Amino acid sequence: MTDPAPAARARSWRTVRFLALTVVAVVVGVAAVLGSRINQDTTLVDSPLIGQAAPDLNLPELEGAGSVSLGDLRGQIVVVNFWASWCVPCRNEHPVLVAANDAYRDAGVTFVGINFQDQQASAMAFLDELGRGDGYRYVTDPDSQAAVEFGVYGIPETYFIDRTGTIVAKITGESNSRLMAEVLDAILAGREPQSRLDGTVQPGPGQDPIG
Repeated sequence: MTDPAPAARARSWRTVRFLALTVVAVVVGVAAVLGSRINQDTTLVDSPLIGQAAPDLNLPELEGAGSVSLGDLRGQIVVVNFWASWCVPCRNEHPVLVAANDAYRDAGVTFVGINFQDQQASAMAFLDELGRGDGYRYVTDPDSQAAVEFGVYGIPETYFIDRTGTIVAKITGESNSRLMAEVLDAILAGREPQSRLDGTVQPGPGQDPIG
């Protein structure tokens, strides 16, 4: 009588080999896809707002009873940065923004920091600790109106508005000195800067993305 065990073991071994080869094929396929994505340029960010007029918003100042109107800043280059005290990348980039504000203020560049989904006391403590730029305008965003108008989905995000009131560039993520100077120098020289994705983006605490 023929022993069925060897045949059964052979079938089991073929099954194991098939499954192993399948797993390898899947892993290789995933690696190929990831590799192709890594080789792509991930620094350019398309935004439907590029080339569009900036929202004409009037936002309350973070400190004091006044307000800031983006429309009233027409004729200047405006840098709009969305930030919050709870945002780690915002903390990292804050010295860069303050330094750029001080360096470019006399060239007609105005920085507007829009506090995003934050507590006023926490935001003011953040500025007390890390400093304020000379002439830097810090405002609040009631009901996240500005965030919705700009299509913010995570912070920090920085928008550049030229003298005609047109949004010409966007940095998504943590800014750095090189990138900030690169974009501002291009705008001041009349060149078209490219939108960039640099650093990390942090959404609101316990909130779904906006936009």
